[in-house]
Amino acid sequence: MPRIEPHHILSQELQELTTQAVPVLDFLLHDNLAEKIIDLSLSGVPDFLASDLGRRLRRLVQTFSSVNTDEVKVVVFGGGTGLSNIIGGDSRRPAWRDRPFTGLKEVFPDLHSIVCVTDDGGSTGELLKDLPLVALGDIRHVLLSSIRRQCLQQRYNLDRLHAEEVARELHAIFNYRFISMPGSAARLLEDTDARLDILPDELRGLLTILTEQLFTDQRLYPSLKRPQCLGNLLLASSVFLQLDPTLSITDLVAGHRIVRTAMIKGLGELAVNMGAGKYSVLPCTTTNARLQVQYANGVRVTSEDKSSRAQRGYPVDRVLVEFARQPFLPTEVLQQIREADIIIFAPGSLYTSIIPIMQVSGLPEAVRDNTRAMKLLVANIWVQKGETDVARDAPHRKFHVSDLIQAYHRNIPGGVNGLFSHVLALNLRDIPGSVLQSYALESKEPIYLDRFRLREMGFEVIEASIFSRELLNQRRVVQHDPDALARAVQTLWGLKISGYLPDHGRPLTLNGPTGLKPVIRKDYQVPCERYEQVRVFLQYLSTEQISQNSRFNEGMPATERQWLLERISEIIWNHPDILLEHLEYVQGISLVDRDCWHRSQKWDNVFSFYDPRDRRIKIRCDMTESLERFEMAFLLALGQSLLGNYAEKKEMEDVLLDGEKVGRIFRLTVREQHHLQSFFSCDELDTFLRLARMQPSTRRSRCYSRLVNSDEGFTPPGLLFGLFYTWYLDNRFATHIEYKMSIMRNKISNLIPEQIRIVGRREGLIRFFRETVFRHPWESATEDRL
Repeated sequence: MPRIEPHHILSQELQELTTQAVPVLDFLLHDNLAEKIIDLSLSGVPDFLASDLGRRLRRLVQTFSSVNTDEVKVVVFGGGTGLSNIIGGDSRRPAWRDRPFTGLKEVFPDLHSIVCVTDDGGSTGELLKDLPLVALGDIRHVLLSSIRRQCLQQRYNLDRLHAEEVARELHAIFNYRFISMPGSAARLLEDTDARLDILPDELRGLLTILTEQLFTDQRLYPSLKRPQCLGNLLLASSVFLQLDPTLSITDLVAGHRIVRTAMIKGLGELAVNMGAGKYSVLPCTTTNARLQVQYANGVRVTSEDKSSRAQRGYPVDRVLVEFARQPFLPTEVLQQIREADIIIFAPGSLYTSIIPIMQVSGLPEAVRDNTRAMKLLVANIWVQKGETDVARDAPHRKFHVSDLIQAYHRNIPGGVNGLFSHVLALNLRDIPGSVLQSYALESKEPIYLDRFRLREMGFEVIEASIFSRELLNQRRVVQHDPDALARAVQTLWGLKISGYLPDHGRPLTLNGPTGLKPVIRKDYQVPCERYEQVRVFLQYLSTEQISQNSRFNEGMPATERQWLLERISEIIWNHPDILLEHLEYVQGISLVDRDCWHRSQKWDNVFSFYDPRDRRIKIRCDMTESLERFEMAFLLALGQSLLGNYAEKKEMEDVLLDGEKVGRIFRLTVREQHHLQSFFSCDELDTFLRLARMQPSTRRSRCYSRLVNSDEGFTPPGLLFGLFYTWYLDNRFATHIEYKMSIMRNKISNLIPEQIRIVGRREGLIRFFRETVFRHPWESATEDRL
């Protein structure tokens, strides 16, 4: 008798249960068939059902779980924690070592993760200072989560218990972090506290080779001097094992094609040896890239790490990825997408996981071209500070799942059309109100599910209890449960192959953005190349101390000079928008004792400035007592240095009326072009001075003036420029400018024309700094709507 396939059995059972006069499934809660079946799978059959009905439903759940998914190819897109968690549990958490085999990988063995590579914080950022690679941190994170018991058993002939022990020791090794230079390769592995004897000989031998190479390969050795995660270093070492040892870092920067081949090969070999599939984890691109976030007020911030810490107070308008060259889409990635039966968009940071992946040329088109796959978006649970805490189209209301999709739609070439049709979201009804209240006390709010709006947009919504009840009970934490989510996806797949997966409400016909193209900057510098050039520049920078006890300025002691230059190097590194050309007008740094600080503080408490006479940045020495205050002081003076020697003469005169002082007039004369040593041309200076409310004279060329009432203070253009430069890079450092710019948050009223003029000047300043100072192209705010 021929064997009946499980999906045929599913079809028969579902038909019986849905076509009766009184359908059994009508006794269950939830809005659609998918939600009912998933709830049965996760929560069990309700006790109130009669024994016969309960038996039939339990048999249905068993049939769903018996569907063979061994050859179902699944592709998942995402960043670090969110992707790692649903693939096989968050591998950075200590608890992972006790349950390493969980999540989607256990249900779908043919699983492939496509990982975002724009991270530049933590250990990943430290590694980027030395090596011309894409970000490795998220790849390492997902790679560890992708280890499968069956792969370890088959490759190394292990039993189940031994495979679990190997996974635990790999967790210890790949998550080990150090802050000081290790003594040797052997000592480094010992410091992980991993039981190396548990590892199979072949795997232990490979990890030993990779660790030793960190000490013997002069290209990798400098990275040991920085705080690092050993797993990232081992991954980098695996890549470099594929490269000619005679090629220098400079050679590799120029030979990017060699590096991209080594990246895919090195990652694949390490994955196989760790017990994951060869292409189980792939970077979305091997091209160096960095994330840029553009806020609704026009400010653009470069760096994923920096944007995650930014508190601009404005909704995000655009997210862009700036590539070193036309982004390369690995053929291995393209192949997995084309062959995928299921495509999943993992939860994670809204603007720093899915969107950067989808801005790789050809990748979203490949997803759309695969019309047979089941395509699913797993919605985020929580609002993320600085990202999803402000809705772009309604900044004063809560953030909804539809806002998340709108953000994807605005920032992905072609929009979300054809990328996914179903949205899997958490059912918050099962979360105790006391837990949500405790989150609220920490200023954390859930992302609200607006089912009706999503259906209007054309998406089918599946709401399910896909959270970890264990974490909820033990730590009062609400997080996606890898096993629950895997069972939910398995159920949806069973519904699809049996012909019962609910379709979306209507065909997706959204008007996607058509002008989005990869941002390719001709002067883009690979991070390690930029970092090295900054350090070389700083070595030629003179440093001195100015104290009351010395007749002449003193050179700085070697240890203090080293500390100062390292701090400056880190500041410039942390602000990738600072161009190397911004450093050209600085020849030295002077730290001035408080007793020698004679600069007037009548109108401000700024304790740094740029002196165009000797081309030095001068900072009052007590600013070094706080890293944050020193950063602010340095950035302000660096910004002023861009003006160079632009001022030929400055004057302040009293304005008298009937012999009584009623104000003052500030006059500024700009140098002629051939005497000007500045980052700007005379025309560019004219633009800035007008925006700074300096009025050009109609009778005297190059002369500008500003009238100040009575004894009111005002911000001279040089100080304004430094403050605005600092504010643009990080608004926490210039509260004076933040206050001035707050008017842009208010709705403009036609009743007060002056407000319109003020807002216009503020917008003009932002545009000037974006286009002229930081050389980012200006793009008008989008009007795309769903």
